[in-house]
Amino acid sequence: MCGISGIIDRSNTPIPRGEIEAMNGRIRHRGPDDEGFFLENNVALGHRRLSILDLSPEGHQPMHRAQRYVIVYNGEVYNYLELRDELITRGHAFTSHSDTEVILAAYEEWGEGCVSRFNGMWAFALYDRERQTLFCSRDRFGVKPFYYVQTPGRFAFGSEIKQLLPFLYERNVNTKILMDYLVLSYEEHTDETFFEGVFKLPPSHNLLYDLKTGDFTLQRYYTIRIDESMGALEEAEAVHTYAASLEDAIKIRLRSDVKVGTCLSGGLDSSSVAAIAAKMYNTKDRSLSAVHAKSSEASNDESRWARTVADHCALDLNVIEPGADAFRACLEHVIRIQEEPFGSPSIIMQYLVFEEANRLGCKVMLDGQGGDETLMGYERYLPAYLLSLKGSARFRGFWLSFRHSKLTPWKLLQYFVYFTNASIRLARLKKKLSFIKPEYFDRLSTGTLRDSARNYGNILGLQLLEITSTQLPHLLKYEDKNSMCHSVEARLPFVDYRNVENALAIRNDLKIHKGWTKYLLRRGVEKLLPFEVVWRKDKIGFEAPSATWLKAHAEAMEASVRNSPLLRTLCTTYDYSKLDAKTRWKLFNIAEWERIYDVKIN
Repeated sequence: MCGISGIIDRSNTPIPRGEIEAMNGRIRHRGPDDEGFFLENNVALGHRRLSILDLSPEGHQPMHRAQRYVIVYNGEVYNYLELRDELITRGHAFTSHSDTEVILAAYEEWGEGCVSRFNGMWAFALYDRERQTLFCSRDRFGVKPFYYVQTPGRFAFGSEIKQLLPFLYERNVNTKILMDYLVLSYEEHTDETFFEGVFKLPPSHNLLYDLKTGDFTLQRYYTIRIDESMGALEEAEAVHTYAASLEDAIKIRLRSDVKVGTCLSGGLDSSSVAAIAAKMYNTKDRSLSAVHAKSSEASNDESRWARTVADHCALDLNVIEPGADAFRACLEHVIRIQEEPFGSPSIIMQYLVFEEANRLGCKVMLDGQGGDETLMGYERYLPAYLLSLKGSARFRGFWLSFRHSKLTPWKLLQYFVYFTNASIRLARLKKKLSFIKPEYFDRLSTGTLRDSARNYGNILGLQLLEITSTQLPHLLKYEDKNSMCHSVEARLPFVDYRNVENALAIRNDLKIHKGWTKYLLRRGVEKLLPFEVVWRKDKIGFEAPSATWLKAHAEAMEASVRNSPLLRTLCTTYDYSKLDAKTRWKLFNIAEWERIYDVKIN
């Protein structure tokens, strides 16, 4: 896990070393263990190293091979040992034990198709000196970031947006993305960012830059594959198949030459990961470390469940309990490291969990991100599932949904009306946010909203949309930035592509069964966790005591909003104190982001 930097001068002018050094220096937190550079003609590459696999100097980057290839790489290819063995049988030799060298050999053997063989998370740029090309790739679900800019004079890329801002003529806000965030809570649904002119390489895509022409092309290398034969599996076989794939995903994510820990909210996903990992990791002399963030609000306090899991699985549990002062103390830093506005202050709890992991010396942390999207864990999936049922099965489903969930008939009706009709949803949002000037409100990307409404009764379509566009991508972004700012690598077993494909292929009545969400996972781990953890219904998550935090800082937050030139341009007059908490937070986040990054509206 590391950070990468790169510049290509489109007029074939050599890059000053100081320029790539400055660019690389902005991401020192991503790789405090080592740095390296490569400069040749109009190409400059930079790398910051967080040593995880092969801690020796042989893992140094930029890494060279055959005097032809040079790579800067951020991430982990978890199946690198298996690939290494295969490549050795094909005649390749290795001088290190790093996965970076495996990527180079894989490219040498299979070309750009090598990425289809990788199981992991990655963002890399591989310079082919003979072909005069730069081959860039981002992992299937976008766990690792890759940003880029293209100006008349330069093509530049990096792990973080802040590296690319000096290449922009002006720092202008992308009002379309800003409106999507403010109104629809969408952030990562396109390849654009909140900064006009800064783009993301989409997940599952390669970028091939031709140095001879100064042009580049994007190519998708992966689409989620659904094995229809898995839909015919009976319950016992489906549970076994899914549990086996999750166990293997965790097993290969425990490959590390440094200390490993796990995030533990107390809910099913993180508890399942912790239980399986502890079974593999713990010895008589070593226990898996776990970090839990305790909410100061009793209604959000999950610490009892975290302690239950820790005791049952022999975890070394570390509990933090941040208050309103901690929120204010780290707030500006979180906004700065996230680089773009985010949907809720609850991610500050995640930031503090990784801060504690760093203090404990855990360079690698497992987490349960992705379980809800792949296994239909969100409450909104239950009404969608009921809509997908036919005839008498739907009536049985209605009764069971009330028996095993917190859904009320009124809430169920709201879901049906609100999420199946984009026009109703949009009209409600327009009324709620009537203070936004029409000329800006009309810049919304309503196509994604309409796709969501169309797919609400189509479970697979809804899951694919949330996994690839409207839900999981921004959660992965938060996780990467929150972990890497503390020099910690987050590994996510539920986002193993095999696990995702298995979860989506298994029939829906084994994901939601008699009103129980994530039934497949519950059955798969019921022998590893206490009964009361497996079969609980009131999961909260790393939920921050947001109401307490926002109330304690209400006056300062309103002052920040009032002082925002950007919001004065976008909005008419309104009473900030009477807005709902989510909208107040978003406006404040925009105002602070504007101030910190000095963005303007064009």
